[in-house]
Amino acid sequence: MAQTYEQVQKQIELLQQRAQKLLQREAIGVIERIKEAIAHYGITAAQLGFESSTAPSVTVGSKAKSSASQSPKFADGNGNVWSGRGPRPRWLREALTAGKALEDFVGTATTTAANALLPKAMKKVKPTKRKNAAAKAKSTSRPRYKDDAGREWSGMGPRPKWLKEAIASGKTLEQLAS
Repeated sequence: MAQTYEQVQKQIELLQQRAQKLLQREAIGVIERIKEAIAHYGITAAQLGFESSTAPSVTVGSKAKSSASQSPKFADGNGNVWSGRGPRPRWLREALTAGKALEDFVGTATTTAANALLPKAMKKVKPTKRKNAAAKAKSTSRPRYKDDAGREWSGMGPRPKWLKEAIASGKTLEQLAS
């Protein structure tokens, strides 16, 4: 049997009302889980990006820090910023590897706060350009184990076949150590 336009519109309206009720019910569950996570981790409204610069700091939980301690301390002038907490971002690591000093990224308005994050040695000594820092950072491991045929193993990674065979034949790692 064919339905009229009006009947289809009523069905759509009923389905939309049902969908709205389902959405509200699901949202309540999601909100509860979010509240639990906020309380557990002590997340602030500022960390979530909900706080304006004039609003008072809102904290959830006792572990939360004020938004002032999370303000950017280091910037490169291209919009990249870092608060000085947590791992250094890629843009900063790459710039430091290229020879820049951490002090080069301290903003003029936040110099005092950022200097508190710098080690004492960096505050007193004029920074020197690091030459070929990437080459210095790489370390080569010396071979720790050798056999009579000149095959070597550093002790890192899986044991090579020759070493497994030597151990199976009765030799010990101490005998193969160089």
